Amino acid sequence: MKSGIVERVIEIPYRGSGPYCYTHSLAMLLGAEAPGPDVLETVTGSPFGMQLVGGTQPFFDAFGWDPDLGIGEALDALGWSAETTSEPDPDVAFARLVESLSDGPVLIGPVEMGHLRHQPGMTGPIGADHFLVALAADDESVTAHDPQGYPYARIPRADFAAAWLAETVAYGKPHTMRTRFVRHTVVSEEAAIVAALPRAIRRLSGETDTGLPPGTVGNGDAALALAARIEGGPDPELRGLLVHFVVRLGARRTNDAATCLHRVGHEAAAAVLTTQARLIGSLQYDLVVEDDARAAATLRTLAPTYEDLRRALTSA
Repeated sequence: MKSGIVERVIEIPYRGSGPYCYTHSLAMLLGAEAPGPDVLETVTGSPFGMQLVGGTQPFFDAFGWDPDLGIGEALDALGWSAETTSEPDPDVAFARLVESLSDGPVLIGPVEMGHLRHQPGMTGPIGADHFLVALAADDESVTAHDPQGYPYARIPRADFAAAWLAETVAYGKPHTMRTRFVRHTVVSEEAAIVAALPRAIRRLSGETDTGLPPGTVGNGDAALALAARIEGGPDPELRGLLVHFVVRLGARRTNDAATCLHRVGHEAAAAVLTTQARLIGSLQYDLVVEDDARAAATLRTLAPTYEDLRRALTSA
C-alpha cells in the first residue's frame, strides 16, 4: 500500500516484440506443428536461473545454459530431431548450405549479429549471438528470414560468411546449421513443459555439464554480484547490454515460463517466476535513468528467489 492506494497487478501473458531469435527461428522450421513461443522458450530451459558469465556478462538465463544447448533440449522435449553440422572451412560450409537448401529452409546459428549489416547500426562484431533461417543462397548473397524483424533479408555473402564464422560469439562452433527436422514422437505441449523441469532443477542447484569461463557464478550469487557492480556505477558497455537486451529478454522469458508452469499445475513455481519477471522488468527504467541504487536493491531482492524456485520445483 502506497499513499492509501492498494496496488493491484493483473497477471497476463506478454505478447509483443522481443529478442527471441532462436525461438522464432526454431518455430519457423517446425512449421504448423510448432508450439507457441512461450512454450518453445520454456522448453529450451532458458528461464530457470541467472548467470554472470566470467564474472562480467549478466544473463537472466539458466546456469551453464546457452541457446545452442537450448535448441537441442527443446527438440528433445517436443519429440523432434534435426541434423546439426558444423564445419571449420567456410567454403565447404557454404557449399553444404547451398546443397541443404535444395531440401528446404535451414536454421543458421549462432552467428555474430554485428556483421549483419541489413540491421541498422551494425558495422562490425559486437559479441552478440543471433539465429536466423536461410531460405536461398548463391555466389553473391544469402536470403534469410531474420527474426529481429527482417523477413526476406538479402545478406551479401561476405557479410554472411563473417557472421556465420561466429568467432566473436562466446559459445558454439563455426558455421553451425540445423537441417532435416523430423517429428518422431507426438508430445503434448504440457508433457514437453514438464519434461524440461528436471534440467531446470539441476541448473538451479548449481549443476552444469558444460565448461564455464573462470569467475562465472549463477543464480542468487550472480544477482548479488551484479548488484555490487551496478551499485558502483556500471560502465557504459554493461549498462547498454542490460537495457538493450538482457533485461527485456529476461523479463519476457520468466513471464512465459510462469504462464507455462501455471498451465501444468505448478502454481508455487509459477508464482515465483511471476515475481522474478516483475523484478527483472522493473530494472529497465531504473537502469535507463541511472537510478543504480534502486536497481541494485532490486537485484538483491531477486537473489533469494532462485532458491525459492528450486524448492518449488523440487516439491511439486
